[in-house]
Amino acid sequence: MTQNSRREIPQFNTPIVETHCHLDYLNSQALSETLDDAFQVGIERIVTISVSAGNLDQVRELANGHPSIWCTQGIHPHEAESWCPALASRVKTGAEDRRVVAVGEIGLDYYYDHANREAQRTAFDEQLALAAELSLPVVIHTREADEDTRAILANHSSSLARKGVIHSFTSSLSLAEYCLGEGFMLGFNGITTFRNADNVRAVVDATPLERIVLETDAPYLTPVPYRGRPNAPCYLPLIAETLAEIKTVPTEAFLERVRANSYRLFF
Repeated sequence: MTQNSRREIPQFNTPIVETHCHLDYLNSQALSETLDDAFQVGIERIVTISVSAGNLDQVRELANGHPSIWCTQGIHPHEAESWCPALASRVKTGAEDRRVVAVGEIGLDYYYDHANREAQRTAFDEQLALAAELSLPVVIHTREADEDTRAILANHSSSLARKGVIHSFTSSLSLAEYCLGEGFMLGFNGITTFRNADNVRAVVDATPLERIVLETDAPYLTPVPYRGRPNAPCYLPLIAETLAEIKTVPTEAFLERVRANSYRLFF
């Protein structure tokens, strides 16, 4: 790994779980190099996330091709207009793979509105029902859609035995409190290092340690001081340091807790 002189990526004794990234989108280097970089800084398991009909199979192939990779099956809200019975059947069949740990990335995105909002709500609702049927946790994306996210979750939360995670949490403290009250975890990433992300750091501060998981959302949302580069799982130690500082706990103790959270959530 080529290190940037501004700040070394620290290494800790506690292994780290990357709960949300997109390995098939990491095109800046070979997968073997991405994994080597991650393992060098203590990453032990990686969950690579499905977002569309186009990568349902690809993420399963990645997971089945490496013992440290797991994956999900689901359709992102940007792709909600592709949701149909045939695609639902593909997601359900794919989710039966032993390397699939969740249904996701599902949810609502009213910021970009790349898909019709009614289509987004339908795809979200039906994929939550599918997760409940399969007894799998969910990986949820929500942006500028707090009210509808809460309303749709309320229809399914009691049926989701394994709950799930609201990933890359940037929504209101009110939605955070609702999701935490329902038993969900919150995923935090490089956004917590951004200068203008005081609202996200406030949610981190309010979230119990036992409800936090680490993620990068790579190749997006690269943490400071590496912004401008493609993100990758190897930057997780920097994110862990930032979150531990917000929670005012030693980084090793923080990592021990969030590792246990990740295993409880997915494995």
